[in-house]
Amino acid sequence: MTSISGPTETETTQANGGSNGTGPTHEVAQRVRAFLVETFLLGDDDGFGDHESLLDTGIVDSTGVMEVVAFLEESFNIVIDDDELVADNLDSVARLASFVTRKRV
Repeated sequence: MTSISGPTETETTQANGGSNGTGPTHEVAQRVRAFLVETFLLGDDDGFGDHESLLDTGIVDSTGVMEVVAFLEESFNIVIDDDELVADNLDSVARLASFVTRKRV
């Protein structure tokens, strides 16, 4: 996968309290997960893990990625550049939450 600059997902999650289920990253993850469940799983949360690939599991397809990007930009008041549309940023709940948290700083 493409490397991104800045702290790693683990470092960002730990710095924001994500390791114990609190803090900004955890709050973003909850909102992202709720959106994914409502939009792509029709409200049926099948218990997929926060680190599971959204593309590999079929939860989101290539068209769905654009829906996720629109949701992130609108909900978190961020702008996602074309060069940021990579799996390192967008392919799991954890990666999405970490990415949004970094963008909001």
